[in-house]
Amino acid sequence: MKESAVALRHHRRSNPDGYNNVQHKDSIVFNGISVVKTRLAETGKVSVAWFAADSSCSGRMWHLIRRLLVAVVFVVSLCAVTAHAEFVISNSAENAEIPPPIIVGGDRAYPPYEFIDKDGKPAGYNVELTKAIAEVMGMKVEFRFGGWSDMRTALRTRKIDILQGISYSDERAKSLDFSPPHTIVNHAIFARKEMRPVKTLEELRGKKVIVFRDGIMHERLKRMGYGEDLILTPTPAEALRLLASGQHDYAVVAMLPGMYLIRELHLSNLVPVSKAVVSEQYCYAVLKGNSEILSRFNEGLAILIKTGQYKEIYDRWLGVHEPPRITRELALRYGAMILAPLLAILIGTVVWSRTLHRRVEERTAELAQEVVERNRALEELRRHQDKLIQADKMASLGTLVSGVAHEINNPNGLLLLDIPILKRVHDDADEIFEDRFRDHGDFMLGGVPYSEMREEIPRILQEMQDGAQRIKRIVNDLKDFARRDDAGEMELIDLNATVQTALRLIDPTIRSSTKRFAVSYAEELPQVMGNAQRIEQVIVNLVLNACQALQSVDKGVTVTTGLDRERNLVVIQVRDEGVGIAEEHLHQLMDPFFTTKRETGGTGLGLSVSAGIVKEHGGTLRFESTPDIGTTVTLSLPVTQKRS
Repeated sequence: MKESAVALRHHRRSNPDGYNNVQHKDSIVFNGISVVKTRLAETGKVSVAWFAADSSCSGRMWHLIRRLLVAVVFVVSLCAVTAHAEFVISNSAENAEIPPPIIVGGDRAYPPYEFIDKDGKPAGYNVELTKAIAEVMGMKVEFRFGGWSDMRTALRTRKIDILQGISYSDERAKSLDFSPPHTIVNHAIFARKEMRPVKTLEELRGKKVIVFRDGIMHERLKRMGYGEDLILTPTPAEALRLLASGQHDYAVVAMLPGMYLIRELHLSNLVPVSKAVVSEQYCYAVLKGNSEILSRFNEGLAILIKTGQYKEIYDRWLGVHEPPRITRELALRYGAMILAPLLAILIGTVVWSRTLHRRVEERTAELAQEVVERNRALEELRRHQDKLIQADKMASLGTLVSGVAHEINNPNGLLLLDIPILKRVHDDADEIFEDRFRDHGDFMLGGVPYSEMREEIPRILQEMQDGAQRIKRIVNDLKDFARRDDAGEMELIDLNATVQTALRLIDPTIRSSTKRFAVSYAEELPQVMGNAQRIEQVIVNLVLNACQALQSVDKGVTVTTGLDRERNLVVIQVRDEGVGIAEEHLHQLMDPFFTTKRETGGTGLGLSVSAGIVKEHGGTLRFESTPDIGTTVTLSLPVTQKRS
């Protein structure tokens, strides 16, 4: 303290003018110590002079005060850092946007799918399914229920965002986008017990039929020309009450809601006379173009199916016929927010801010990756679903072909049995016909002079027998092609014979597609190990693709078989003079569902399935194409090594 006073007096003596120009701004006193903040007038610099107010204060007091001042500076810095952190957090919270809830519309009187329960709350299968989708997708939804016609209008006027239960139709698809069906609704014809049963909608012509307004059956029957005979009601319940009271003839209502209402309303004089007259796909729907909301519901539905939660909801509401159990309380959707742990050590405002930004960026990247993975999983699910549907269609087609082949074989067998008898009869009668012709001259036989028929009858009988044999051969080929071969049994096969069988199956298509079809078979072609039926499927697919690529019947298709001795491969080439394939599409040809013929009904599964079959046989498919010139497809299979 004494050393400070001496330095001050020395400063005053050495700078009398500067000292006199000092202007006092602030003065603070701590236990007898005066702290004065001054500004030098000449230099503009800030200086702080400490004056001893009490020269008797000891050195210990001076050190205590200095430590106190250091603590004050540290507290002020800590407060500044904390204030900045709170500002960043509050600013982030203010900038976060809370998305508005999705408004979901539903019919107030369509149990057990959707209805208003006795507590005035939305309930039913659709409601529980929508809540589950909202939960897994982190969405907030709000239900608005009303009359069905009002809900249709509300969707058109955008008062609601999505309908959670609506049957699909081509007419509705012109203005709405539909999700994949989450269930199938079977519609039934209801009647009073004394009424004559009917089995189809066509049998309702001339009858008074009750349907509820703007429902799918209202639209279907209206298109069928029943407009004048339709009695419209606002709900299915009103339709069944009206029928039970003895008015009109029949009512067409969905089977499950109909049986539910008959039980709940005690309409004991009503029965379903046709329980599945029409089956409709029951979906979510939004206005055309609102694909964002629909894709989120599609994704949530796919997740529920994969996790098994969808099946639980379906079984609870639609899988049994007992009265539905209505939940009175809603489970809490969100847990309490977890507060971030207290900051232990603050390194500095800059470091903390950078760390926060880095964490936000990392989390954003993680969320983006999760969205990509979910979309990829949904796309994969759709692809598998389409593939299963196509496989089921092919299995059904195989069953149909087998049945048709059986029905054709029966009369064709009679032809094959009777034509040889007719030929023998003609041979026996030919001498008699010749004697009469020689003795009495020409005579009529079947309305034609015998002189003309004597050469024609053997030819006609022979052509009939050849045609019946060809029918038998084609039918047998179809049966072999359509036969299920789940085991994929391998055996030694002759590829020349396999190609001949495949070409017989599609001979009508070839003849209608081109006038220039050529096939060349290599002699003494070695056998390969494989499944003849599956190789036939590949060849049929390749030749059909070649025919479809032709722009006119003057363009040609060539099929050749050969042997690549260097690589020990049997080779089948299908070459066409069609439109060709763009270079950027060549590497996608064997991808599932890729097709350049979508508008003409192509599914994109033919080459994908063929590639899988060829891979199972250890072979390869190679494509070479030049646009507007043609395409060459080379199928290579390894020759079976002979065992010594």
